[in-house]
Amino acid sequence: MKAQSSLSANKFLKVFGKIVSWALFIVLVVAAVFLLYYYIATKIYTAKGPGYEPKFSIYTIISGSMEPNIKVYDTVINERIDNPNDIVVGDVITFISTSLLSPGTTITHRVIALTTDENGNICYQTKGDNNAVADQACAKFHNVLGKVILKIPQLGRVQFFLASKAGWLLCILIPALIIIGRDIMRITKLTAIKKTTQKINDKEKKDPKKIVFEQGRKENLKRKLLNDVNESKYYYEDPKVIEIDRQKKRK
Repeated sequence: MKAQSSLSANKFLKVFGKIVSWALFIVLVVAAVFLLYYYIATKIYTAKGPGYEPKFSIYTIISGSMEPNIKVYDTVINERIDNPNDIVVGDVITFISTSLLSPGTTITHRVIALTTDENGNICYQTKGDNNAVADQACAKFHNVLGKVILKIPQLGRVQFFLASKAGWLLCILIPALIIIGRDIMRITKLTAIKKTTQKINDKEKKDPKKIVFEQGRKENLKRKLLNDVNESKYYYEDPKVIEIDRQKKRK
C-alpha cells in the first residue's frame, strides 16, 4: 500500500509540475506578445507622427488613482474610438491630459459626465475612482487614445522587470546563451561521432585480414546455399533414381 501511495503521489507531482510549467509558459508567451505589439505600435506611431493611432494600445498603470478597480502595475488594453458618441458615462478612457497640473500626461480615468467645450464639441469629464474630486480639465475627443476593454492584472511588473538590466540578463540573455551553448555541444558531439565512425569504416576497409575474412565468409555461404539446393533437388526426384545414384557413388 505504501509503494502504491508513493507512486501515485509521484505521478500527481509530475502532472502538477507540468501544468504549472505550461501555465507559466503560456503567461510569458501572452505577455511577450502584448509587449511586442506595444513596442511595434509605439515605433510605428513615432515614425508616422500625430494622426496615426493603432486600433489597440496597451498602457501600464503607475498610479493608484483608479484603485481598487485598476491597481498599480495593472496593464490596460484600449480600443481606438472613431465616433465621439461611442464613449458614454461609466467608460474608462485613456487620454492626454490638458490640465495645468499634468499637461501632456497620459491618464486612464472614468468618464463621469459629458459636456461640451467652447466650440460645442463633446468633452468628457473624468475622475479617478480613488480620487476625491474630478479632473480639473475635461478630456477632448481628439486627445482620447482609446477606451479600456481589458485589464491584465500585474502584467506591468513583468514589463518593468524585463526592461531592467537584471530582467534582461535573466530572461533574455542567459536563456539565449544556454540554448546556443547546448546546440554547440550537440553539434560538437555529432561531429565527433561522425568522425569516429568514419575512421572505423576506413580502418575496416584498409585491413587485409578483414577483407580475407569477409571473402571466406561469403564463399562459405555460397557453398552452403549450393548444398541446400542439391539436397532439395534430390528430395523432389524419384526415390528409385536416388537409390541408383547412391549405388553408383558407392562403386
